Formats: sequence, C-alpha cells, structure tokens
Amino acid sequence: MLQIIIATMLFLVMAFGIGFVINMLVKTTWFPTYFIIAIIIVLAVWAPWGGNDEKLIDVISNYTVIDFIPVIGAIAGALLSGTTMKALRKSGFKMF
Repeated sequence: MLQIIIATMLFLVMAFGIGFVINMLVKTTWFPTYFIIAIIIVLAVWAPWGGNDEKLIDVISNYTVIDFIPVIGAIAGALLSGTTMKALRKSGFKMF
C-alpha cells in the first residue's frame, strides 16, 4: 500500500514538473494534459496489444485498479500544472 501511495505522488509531481516546463516553453495551458493522455494510450493500450489477435477489451481487462491509480495521479499532476499556469498568467506573470 505504501508503494502505491509513493508511486502516485511521484507520478503526480513528475507530471506537474514536466507540464510546468512544457507550459513555459510552448505557452499553451492544456497541452501537457493531452500529451500525457496520448502517451498513456500508446504505452498502456497499443504497445501491449502489438501484433496479437487479442481484442482491445481483453488487453484493458488485464490491468487492475492498482495499475490505474498512478495514471490518475499523473493526469491530476498535468491538470494541476495547467491550472497553476492559468492562475499565474491571470495574476500578471507574463513569462509564464
């Protein structure tokens, strides 16, 4: 249980940090969220599916709730970075 809490917080902080840097460079607020969701789809669904003849529902059903919790943390970090950037821009920080 402790490992899942640490993994979730780690993914949240990493996604927030990466999203914050991408927001500063690209100057788009919600791009990191879309980027992380696209990476999750590619790595979690398409890559294991590969050349197998399995159906998509069979690939997804192999994952458990424990596999989805860090992913939710990463998406929350990306959303939090977008919200933070939006608040900073609204406060008058032009460099962000």
